[in-house]
Amino acid sequence: MSLPDPWNSPEVQFCFAFVNSSCPKNVRSVLSAFALYVVMIGAIVMTMLGNMVVIVSIAHFKQLHSPTNFLILSMAITDFLLSCVVMPFSMIRSIESCWYFGDLFCKIHSCCDIMFCTTSIFHLCFISVDRYYAVCDPLHYVTKITIPVIEVFLLISWSFPTFFAFGLVFSELNIIGTEDFIAAIDCTGSCVLIFNKLWGMLASFIAFFLPGTVMVGIYIHIFAVARKHAKKIDVGPKMKQAGLESKIKTSSKKESKATKTLSIVMGVFLLCWLPFFVMIVTDPLINFTIPENLSHAFVWLAYFNSTLNPMIYGMFYPWFRKALRMIVTGTIFRPDSSTLSLFLAHS
Repeated sequence: MSLPDPWNSPEVQFCFAFVNSSCPKNVRSVLSAFALYVVMIGAIVMTMLGNMVVIVSIAHFKQLHSPTNFLILSMAITDFLLSCVVMPFSMIRSIESCWYFGDLFCKIHSCCDIMFCTTSIFHLCFISVDRYYAVCDPLHYVTKITIPVIEVFLLISWSFPTFFAFGLVFSELNIIGTEDFIAAIDCTGSCVLIFNKLWGMLASFIAFFLPGTVMVGIYIHIFAVARKHAKKIDVGPKMKQAGLESKIKTSSKKESKATKTLSIVMGVFLLCWLPFFVMIVTDPLINFTIPENLSHAFVWLAYFNSTLNPMIYGMFYPWFRKALRMIVTGTIFRPDSSTLSLFLAHS
C-alpha cells in the first residue's frame, strides 16, 4: 500500500462540490498551500503594520505636518487599504483558484484593486511635482506648494481613480469583444478581471505608462538640476557669504536626500508594477494564454510594492525610525508627545 504524496495530489476537486457549473479547483499539496499562505499572510501583515506606522507618525507628530508628508500620508493610507480590502481576498483566490464571495463583491474587489493601484501612481506623480519645486525652484516652493494645492492633488488622486475603476468595471467596457472567451471559461467560483485589446492598452496607458513617463522625466530633470546646484556650491565664493552658503548647502543636502529617497520609492513602484501592466497589454493580444500562476505572481509582485514603501522610509528617513521607537515604547501616549522633535539637531 503506497502512501499519498503530500507534494502532488492528482485528485480533481471543485470550488463548490454540489454545484454542477462549479469551477475546478487548483489542487495543491498541504505543504505548498501552507507555504503560500505563510508568505502571503506575512506580506499582508507587514503591509498593514508598516503603513500604519507611517500613518500614525505623520498624523500624530506636528513636526511632520508638511506638504510632502501629507502626500506620503495619503499614499500610506492607500497601501493600508489595499492590504485590508484587496490582498486577503486575492490571497484566497490565488491559492485556492476559487472565488467564494459572490459576483457582486468580485466586481467591487476588482474596482478597489484598480482604484488603489491608480491612486498610488497618481500620488507618486504629484510627489514628483512637489520634489520638482523643492529642488528646482526652492525660493518659490513655499508659495507654490501650499496646503490648498496639496488638497487639490489629493482630490485628483482619489476621485479620478475611483470614477475610472468603478465606471470601467460596472459599465463592462473592458470586456466588449471578449464575450465568447468569457462564456467559454465561465463557471461558479470564478473572479477574473478581463481586459479587451482596446482597454488593455488604454487602462495601462492612463493608469501607469503616462504618469510613469511623467515621473521619470521629472526626476531626470531634478537630478540634473541638483547636480548643477552642487557644483555651484562647491566652487562658490567662501568669503562674506560663508554663512549663507552653509545654510544653502545644508538645505540642498536635505532636499537631495529626500528626492533620492522618493525617487527610490518611485523606482521600486515601477519595477513592481511594470510586469503586471505589460501582462495586461499583451494578454488579450495573445488570446489570453498567459498561465494563471504567472499572472498571480505578477499581481503579487505589484502588491508587494505596498509592503516595500514603509521599509524604504525606515531605511532612509531617521524620523521614521525615531517615530517607530516612540510608538513601540509607548512614548507616543505621553500628553506632549505630538510636539516632540524627530529630527537630529544637525541633520
